[in-house]
Amino acid sequence: MYRFAVWLIFAMALIGHGGLHIAIYNRVNCLGWRRKTIKRITKFFLFTTLAIPLAVFVLQFDSIVDVVFHDGAWSQFGPVTLAYGSVCLAAWGVFGVPWLLWRPIFRLEWVDAPRKVKVVDVSRVIDHPLPLTTKARWESRLPLNQIFDLAIEEVELPVVGLPAELDGYRIAHLSDIHLTGEIHASYVRYAVEQATRARPDLIALTGDIIDKQMCIDWLVDIFSPAEAIDGCFFILGNHDTRVVDSWETRAAMDRAGWIDLGSQTTRRDIRGVPCHVIGNEYPWFERPELGPCDARFRLLLSHSPDQFTWARRHGIELMLAGHTHGGQGRLPLAGPILSPSYHGSRYASGDFYRAPTTMHVTRGLGGVHLLRINCRPELSILTLRRVARQGDQRGALRTV
Repeated sequence: MYRFAVWLIFAMALIGHGGLHIAIYNRVNCLGWRRKTIKRITKFFLFTTLAIPLAVFVLQFDSIVDVVFHDGAWSQFGPVTLAYGSVCLAAWGVFGVPWLLWRPIFRLEWVDAPRKVKVVDVSRVIDHPLPLTTKARWESRLPLNQIFDLAIEEVELPVVGLPAELDGYRIAHLSDIHLTGEIHASYVRYAVEQATRARPDLIALTGDIIDKQMCIDWLVDIFSPAEAIDGCFFILGNHDTRVVDSWETRAAMDRAGWIDLGSQTTRRDIRGVPCHVIGNEYPWFERPELGPCDARFRLLLSHSPDQFTWARRHGIELMLAGHTHGGQGRLPLAGPILSPSYHGSRYASGDFYRAPTTMHVTRGLGGVHLLRINCRPELSILTLRRVARQGDQRGALRTV
């Protein structure tokens, strides 16, 4: 029994070590710091993720054998190893338990939003190859990779505070395009065409449009076919800072007929209802200044779900976000692990409610890493439904 407890402590410390580093990775990558700084920090912690357990095993092998097999004293590990082991065990309480509680299977704060999902292998409906580089061709053929399996998800989204006139209002939500030059523009153009074919009232694009300077020339061709009665709105994200001047991206999207909401708000009468459509690109760009509000409905486009608290503080009824890619990969039952967010993988994708804000987080269309495991790219077609709230903070909603 004693040896089982020793093995358990070692296993928990090792898992705690990994969990601590994942938590650091997720939170560092949600910051508005310079990309080079974030990359250096990420690479350092990737190194220590592997190096620390290896160093302990090599340098303290005799102590490990003595404690595990001969009931030796823990003190022989030394104060530094014991202190770091204690930190790893404490990580279970600080990060591990909350991580378990916020797994999608438990649906805390989740909204019950019925959806119909149609999956299209875009590589089979386009008449030319989509990968443009050797890397893209190789990665797209990897087993289980769903990079071109576009999920067109029609979501009946309950929204607390939705005016009766907007019941049934349709929004096509795109995000995280990530034009890198490795995938043919036809992939994104197909998604934009499908969004328009759904005949939405409004199209929203929540950032990370472009990664490489040369792809600015693609934007008009990709996005100009988009049409919606109340307009096509976009904001930028952290990857949009990788080009020389993000205003070039804004200007190209303007030529494509899209409305730039970056760090600002615009008033619109939608179905006769005074509404504010708001853009929040923080922390990579400035937050908008919100003055007195006479609107009956406020729609927020935010690149990151980390602005959920900001949205709630300003009485936003509906927030759309991306950035987290659904975790890029999802484990059975456990769901996403990696997610560049202050909240870790809590809001990696899905529909959430915390009074007074309903938030939809999409998995997005693309990514710099051309690998998606159990995490298809997503085009969301949202049909808004007026609801009254009931239940506790888990966000139970019912239609009225």
